[in-house]
Amino acid sequence: MSTFAFSFYLFAISCVTGGLLTVISRNPVHSVLWLILSFLSAAGLFVLLGAEFLAMLLMIVYVGAVAVLFLFVVMMLDVDFAELKAEMAKYMPLALLIGVVLLMQFALAYGAWDASEMADTLRAQPVPGDLTNTEALGMILYDQYFLLFQLSGLILLVAMIGAIVLTLRHRTDIKRQNVLAQMYRDPAQAMELKDVKPGQGL
Repeated sequence: MSTFAFSFYLFAISCVTGGLLTVISRNPVHSVLWLILSFLSAAGLFVLLGAEFLAMLLMIVYVGAVAVLFLFVVMMLDVDFAELKAEMAKYMPLALLIGVVLLMQFALAYGAWDASEMADTLRAQPVPGDLTNTEALGMILYDQYFLLFQLSGLILLVAMIGAIVLTLRHRTDIKRQNVLAQMYRDPAQAMELKDVKPGQGL
């Protein structure tokens, strides 16, 4: 077995294992850590494919930002996971049905998979104009798939707003500032003048 094949199988197995353990782990913090392993393995696969820019982007954005954001959200939400899992038990039959349907779709897709005869030729073909991977990716994202790229940014914006809404909690036992009440108050009722005579205290 060549070094390339060994590296591919190593990254592929660790990526699938990390994704599986992300779903079945009982501790949400452990799930995030397994997710980071899956991201790193996917970055290794990108390196093997010759897409170094995508690999570094995956490590910086997903591992360095998104996974850490997931970890902070999980720690800040302070969710009672025992109660949550008890409520999720009633949806288990539907979840199993959806899982079986997804596995059947994967099996059909794998059975109908047919590699093109021009795939190896296209991989070996140099990029037109001697462009680097970063330049070629930029030409594709901001030209051919510009609309899809903007829509993905909108989805990330909605996800960010959702994370803020989930972590925002209004507690009734905390005294909060009411700005409108402060602005609309009557100075005549808010202040009281005391006539302090010389030599006397309040």
